[in-house]
Amino acid sequence: MTQLPLWLQGLVALLLVTGGLFTLVGAIGLLRFGDFYMRLHAPTKASTLGVGGVLLAAMVLAWARGEWGLQPLLITLFLFITAPVSAHLLAQAALHLGLPSQAGPAPDLPIDAPGDASVDASVDPPGATPPRGD
Repeated sequence: MTQLPLWLQGLVALLLVTGGLFTLVGAIGLLRFGDFYMRLHAPTKASTLGVGGVLLAAMVLAWARGEWGLQPLLITLFLFITAPVSAHLLAQAALHLGLPSQAGPAPDLPIDAPGDASVDASVDPPGATPPRGD
């Protein structure tokens, strides 16, 4: 194989280092986060980007060799489609099983519906324009 140009070697190295850093952040998040829902977030976001960076470096190398680079492209597309779907399904299964979260329940927010008795009509909402005294 012939020697690759220096700028191409730098691009591949940058993609590999960036992908490795994202994968490292995802692995650390998987270890450090407290419960299932938080641990699910780390690998689906950071590790997906990390593996995507490594596969992008593989595509650049394949193109530099004059190949199509179809295999890394298909792996990347498959990963970016299946990782969010599988994470969503795992989260739905955990919710269905009643797996507790350390985040606690969502706060109850008032609903600003017309005719709602819980909303005080004498108080203007933030950002409302004052009435004109014509």
